Amino acid sequence: MARVIDIYRCLDGKAPFELQMSFDNSGFLVGRGDREVQRVMVALDITEAVVEEAAEKDCQLIVSHHPIIFHPAKSITDKEPVGRCLLSLVEHGIAAICAHTNLDAVAGGVNDALARVLGLEKVKLLREEGVDANEQAYGIGRMGEVSGFSDAASFAQFVKQTLKVSGLRLEDAGRPVRQVAVGGGACGDLLEMVAALGCDTFVTSDVKYNVFLDARAMGVNLIDAGHFSTENVVCPVLAQWITEGFPELKVFLSTEHREIFTGI
Repeated sequence: MARVIDIYRCLDGKAPFELQMSFDNSGFLVGRGDREVQRVMVALDITEAVVEEAAEKDCQLIVSHHPIIFHPAKSITDKEPVGRCLLSLVEHGIAAICAHTNLDAVAGGVNDALARVLGLEKVKLLREEGVDANEQAYGIGRMGEVSGFSDAASFAQFVKQTLKVSGLRLEDAGRPVRQVAVGGGACGDLLEMVAALGCDTFVTSDVKYNVFLDARAMGVNLIDAGHFSTENVVCPVLAQWITEGFPELKVFLSTEHREIFTGI
């Protein structure tokens, strides 16, 4: 029977936790390592609704992208959201493993999943930051080629439909879409690199006003497709990794966790 620690080691083999950025808090964050697991819930975030969903499905483990504990906790009470989530996890006997920036960077992780969903071909790293123990190059961001789009507006519509975004923001620099860079989550700070590498289009999220101005000046089509939508693409990947490593487990993708806002 698989244990929580066994699933942690499986994920560590796919997206080594040692590769996480210095500010991050990825890893085995809640629970007992020797707890036996029959059912696993996968979600982008661990929210109160996700914990309740996992409990209703009798899951012993939640695997998420964003860490349930990010900043040091001074208290764990029912007076604030993280405290309520942590109390609920413990009360239901549910463990939590969170793979964040390590999953952003590794081969097959967030950025490769986003590139694949958007149909990029000849995909490569924006910048190689190192090589992991599996001799796989890793780094944040990907770039690749697309075809069939006459302009940025048509590609933006494709992104909106493919990622199921209720609304996105577009800076149309007037360039045809051929060489596309992607950065799942908040990667607006990569714009200068994207431009230097010759990309005409950049898909990311949480873009600040001044970055849109910079994109216009640099002649880069910039699409902000939302944090949830550009990263939730990795949840099926996590589920697949767990299923391949432990075929006997029942693995669920959360249906309760979805985009938090609605475009009007």
